[in-house]
Amino acid sequence: MLSIKNKTVTIIGAQKSGIALCSLIQSQGGVPKISEQKDKDKLPSNVFEWLDGKMGIEAQFGAHTEEFIAKSDLVVLSPGVPYNSLTVDWAKGKNITVLGEIEFAFQFCKKPVIAITGSNGKTTTSTLTHNLLEKAGYKSCLCGNIGAPFSEQIDKINKSDYAVIEVSSFQMESLLGEDKKANFAPFKPHIAAILNFNQNHLDRHKDMDEYFQAKARIFENQDENDYAILNYANSRLMELSLSLKAKTIFFNDGEDNQLSENQNHLAVFAIARALKIDAKICREVFAEFKGVEHRLEWVRNINGVDYVNDSKCTTAEAGEWAMKTIKNPIVMICGGYDKHVDFSHLKPLAAKKVKEMIVIGATKDQLKNTFIDTIKVREGASFEEAVNMAKDIASRGDCVLLSPMCASWDMFNNFEERGKLFKQIVGGFK
Repeated sequence: MLSIKNKTVTIIGAQKSGIALCSLIQSQGGVPKISEQKDKDKLPSNVFEWLDGKMGIEAQFGAHTEEFIAKSDLVVLSPGVPYNSLTVDWAKGKNITVLGEIEFAFQFCKKPVIAITGSNGKTTTSTLTHNLLEKAGYKSCLCGNIGAPFSEQIDKINKSDYAVIEVSSFQMESLLGEDKKANFAPFKPHIAAILNFNQNHLDRHKDMDEYFQAKARIFENQDENDYAILNYANSRLMELSLSLKAKTIFFNDGEDNQLSENQNHLAVFAIARALKIDAKICREVFAEFKGVEHRLEWVRNINGVDYVNDSKCTTAEAGEWAMKTIKNPIVMICGGYDKHVDFSHLKPLAAKKVKEMIVIGATKDQLKNTFIDTIKVREGASFEEAVNMAKDIASRGDCVLLSPMCASWDMFNNFEERGKLFKQIVGGFK
């Protein structure tokens, strides 16, 4: 296990993961420092208040500086910080090792990790896997991109049997092989899954190949004692499987579709096979599952109109799934932070399923230009106006669907904040 006792560890990024890293470093006897690009008063209130109460921690705000980073024994990146950033170059120039949050936390994790990624379905599949373990009699800790950072849950994980971690491409950019990290335990999940691969995060990754390579690093350090879970229907994932050392279990291969039509369920069946858990327990878990907050979450029915919160829909493919799932005519609220995603392939489906679309945020013009010749599109000046506009448009038997198909960062701190505001506004309707 890595020893950081009395070592200075600089955290790049002071939000949720940064705070979690700070606490983990202190618990291991290290000395944390924090460097944050934003001004302190621009941080979320809970982060600001936490930092305000930690006067003993050296911190800089408003910019990263080479001098601050140079006085470090180790640098750890929060997921929001790209691995190709100037801060990483500064550290490498001083021969300071740089680890991502997920790889750093792994140094102190004593239990097997089940890591799940993909362009869509990560949260649902991770939650179902956690529920499966608990139902089968194991203690499981669910963390990562789903909510509580991996680094925040190390004590709980080490008292459990498994850690189930939802991971994003951002968290895997920095993962390298064992030969390149001789002084550290490389991130090595016992079970790793890629559910699917679609266009996403092209604001962060220069192209689809770079995005795919980041996802593929989830298998980088596995060996023949580990398991790789892959979607058989994706040709790139099939090609990737040929180079893996781990035992490969495919799902969605046509033969297993008799088990379920739900691809998230098929992935969980595959994980259960690796864990030697009976498929009967999977079915019990699926039957009991009430869904994930902000993922096609039914909020209420008012005057015959259903209101559904799908704020976690941040890709075109997630929007496609939402449109296919909702059976009633849809008044759809879309838009947000621009991840350079193309929505044009959704036009035929939208023509069949969407009564009207209300567009908001940074992608408002792109969405309007994409769909205006297919369906009626209106612009919302604000999120609140869009929700109220949807209420006025919808008729009995319709569904008002918040399914943004974009990240939330242009208007909110995260998708949870966006979904909660939607539910708050809808909760006040009469």
